[in-house]
Amino acid sequence: MNGLTLDISCPGNNNFSLEVDCELSASGITAVYGPSGSGKSTLLDCIAGLRQTAPGSTIRLNNETWQDAGNTVPIWQRHIGYVFQDARLFPHLNVQRNLDYALTRRPRTGNIHLEQVITWLELNDLLSRSTETLSAGQKQRVAIGRALLSAPRLLLLDEPLANLDHAARQQCLRCLQQLSQELQLPMLYVSHDIEEVSQLADHLLLLEQGQLVEHGSLLALCSRLDTRLSHEEQAAAILTATVAQHDTEYGLSKLTVDGHSLLVGHLPHAVGQSRRIRIPARDVSVCRHRPSDSSILNILPVSVVEIEDTNTAKLLIRLCLGSQYLLARITRKSCVELGLCIGDKIYAQIKSAALLMETSDSA
Repeated sequence: MNGLTLDISCPGNNNFSLEVDCELSASGITAVYGPSGSGKSTLLDCIAGLRQTAPGSTIRLNNETWQDAGNTVPIWQRHIGYVFQDARLFPHLNVQRNLDYALTRRPRTGNIHLEQVITWLELNDLLSRSTETLSAGQKQRVAIGRALLSAPRLLLLDEPLANLDHAARQQCLRCLQQLSQELQLPMLYVSHDIEEVSQLADHLLLLEQGQLVEHGSLLALCSRLDTRLSHEEQAAAILTATVAQHDTEYGLSKLTVDGHSLLVGHLPHAVGQSRRIRIPARDVSVCRHRPSDSSILNILPVSVVEIEDTNTAKLLIRLCLGSQYLLARITRKSCVELGLCIGDKIYAQIKSAALLMETSDSA
């Protein structure tokens, strides 16, 4: 069976124990998300073979077993690339020689070439430089390149953008998006930043206090009411949209989502390209009738598919937009006064500022 099969039990300190039993996709980026101390880095260390798991744990990638009841494959035979928060480059070697180190010592022939990595990660101007003269973002790009050139079967990234400023973070995100599109290489990406995750991940694995609470498609999990994600302050639905046209007069771009139009700030993407949109629940309001004189440009027909059952001041509503879903966080009083019920046909008002297009800014 293709995929990453995990049945891991790993005891830690202070009664902490990591317990993960699931099968993950063998393609794309799977984000491992959760609060500090939830076991994200512990999980990656277990997969890499850097941490001892309890007897009976199983780790298998595709048809290759790295660990089971009677077998443990050594770290160096798993052929895993690992990128840490700190780049861990060799300080006595320049960038070129750091990359060469991985290239000349990889244990198997790989289909990733040096020239490709230099292009993908924008490293050409850095090759002759000492690693000690690089910025944090530049170091991380070199570290990712070195990991790729080791010909890994799996790439693990443990909060690689955590120590970067905004500009360096955006550059690294662009590079990782490029890698995801170019390579048939499964990646596990640890983060506690849901906005970062929403730009990169195809799949999501949610951890809390060492326990696996959910895993599956990022788009599906982000629009559900019964996950931890939906009850965070940054709760948001992720949708896919297509660039339809650009309005140069007003500096806007029109996207289509299941036949409906959305206006955002001008985007550098070509017409016809597919893009993700992140729409925070707090930036969606609802109304019974379509306003005729509102400053909000994006007012879409939706249907109510779920209403959170709560006695708190605010609640969440799940709204169907074609085959995709929005979340709206409104007051319980508003829900009662509007008389909202499942199946109702209403309108969702979306602030333009809420439409976040991957690494591009929106209006």
